[in-house]
Amino acid sequence: MSGGPIGDTPATGGQQWLLPHWPDLPANVGVLSTTRRGGVSPAPYDDGMGHGGLNLATHVGDQPHNVARNRHILRAQLPGDPGWLAQVHGTVVADLGKVGPQQVPEADASMTTIAGKVCVVMTADCLPVLLCDSRGATVAAAHAGWRGLLSGILENTIDAMRAAGAGDLTAWMGPAIGAYQFEVGSEVRQAFLHNAADASSVRHVTAAFTALDHKPGKFLADIYALARHRMLRAGVDQVHGGEYCTVANSARFYSFRRDGVTGRQASLIWLKGSS
Repeated sequence: MSGGPIGDTPATGGQQWLLPHWPDLPANVGVLSTTRRGGVSPAPYDDGMGHGGLNLATHVGDQPHNVARNRHILRAQLPGDPGWLAQVHGTVVADLGKVGPQQVPEADASMTTIAGKVCVVMTADCLPVLLCDSRGATVAAAHAGWRGLLSGILENTIDAMRAAGAGDLTAWMGPAIGAYQFEVGSEVRQAFLHNAADASSVRHVTAAFTALDHKPGKFLADIYALARHRMLRAGVDQVHGGEYCTVANSARFYSFRRDGVTGRQASLIWLKGSS
């Protein structure tokens, strides 16, 4: 398990927005990750410092008018309306070019080849993964909780991008629960081991779980390491991010594991139109 406990790592782009550090991002691809700051939602969806929070989810108990105002704040940063999804920890990838303006597909990833279409996933500990091809022709966003990760959401997203003509891919892993906070049972570790394709995968999975000596049958899981390996196995070797922990960073991120009732932040990617 790499690194140490992750706390308030500074983001680029100020306090409200997190702009991914993504060295090989094509110039015509836009990316943005929200924080819990800069919105209007009251506690328990606030910013953790006594001000309004930027909760973007309609399903967590926040008042609809608050969510609508928060989404309006976000929309001002984007070239088009986000392609919101009904996320179910599954493996379905929606093609935004085939989704109507009022539709909210049940899916855990979206992709597009159309400029101005905005792929988005919401999280509050699960791993958001943004992907694009090196030519800046195809982009995607995936919601990778451990269940979706195990079932193949990243592989399905990569396959959908390649079927749409994507070449070499690069990825960024957004804010998620860190390796020193994600406690799971032995059944989760066994599920990943059972799913491992070969001896190399077994070694990577084993390294991503650390036994808790004081809690028999419990492990700390590194979801960033698990996702990085699965993308590498699928042919994506340029993977960035993984430096944030939603649980440890209460001043910046929502965390379901930490707070229970809480909001959701979003990670978004789009193709820019020609100027």
